[in-house]
Amino acid sequence: MNAPATIEIGSLITRSPGIKRGVPRVAGTGISVRTIARLHQQGLTPEEIAISRYHLKLEQVHAALAYYFANRDEIEADIARQEQETSRIEAEVGSTPAPG
Repeated sequence: MNAPATIEIGSLITRSPGIKRGVPRVAGTGISVRTIARLHQQGLTPEEIAISRYHLKLEQVHAALAYYFANRDEIEADIARQEQETSRIEAEVGSTPAPG
């Protein structure tokens, strides 16, 4: 029986300048570390995030959470930027007169 291949933790998180504005994400997916961190902040366990949300492997969720905790300031700033952008868009849409 062959021993399972060792997975390098660093290979589970990636970032690319042209993909998702270069934010860190789970390698091979479009799921950002920010998304995993926010779900965790909302009270979901890593198991719940892995299974019920994005069909990730548990090690991918744990790697994203490890990245978040190791780089909390960066990810919290990204969360704040996203929330500001969402609020700005909602304000613009809400202030646009209805056609008719």
